[in-house]
Amino acid sequence: MQMNRRRLGTEYEQKAALWLEGQGYRILEKNFRGGGGEIDLIAREGEYLVFVEVKYRKDTEKGRGAEAVGAGKQRRIIRAARAYLAGHYTYEDIPCRFDVVSFCGEKAELIKNAFEVS
Repeated sequence: MQMNRRRLGTEYEQKAALWLEGQGYRILEKNFRGGGGEIDLIAREGEYLVFVEVKYRKDTEKGRGAEAVGAGKQRRIIRAARAYLAGHYTYEDIPCRFDVVSFCGEKAELIKNAFEVS
């Protein structure tokens, strides 16, 4: 029986959060929704506020998970990040970046600064 996609996504978001904590990230929020988008994980790493997209593929047959974060998905994540910043960091100038954690099976890969606001 195939696990439903939402449950599978939640499972890998939890795995990514634990894995990132092991890499020195501090998870601030999971599944933030705002500005017409969603951010899987919001974390601090050093001075950076990091917006993290988590992608899972059981294998590379359909490409790597990170390749699924196309321009449209990036725009939705950026809108959600702006909504988060507006609600949490009104007067602070905080450096931000967008990372992707991509799972291929159980192997995690971190792509720091995977895309930028253009």
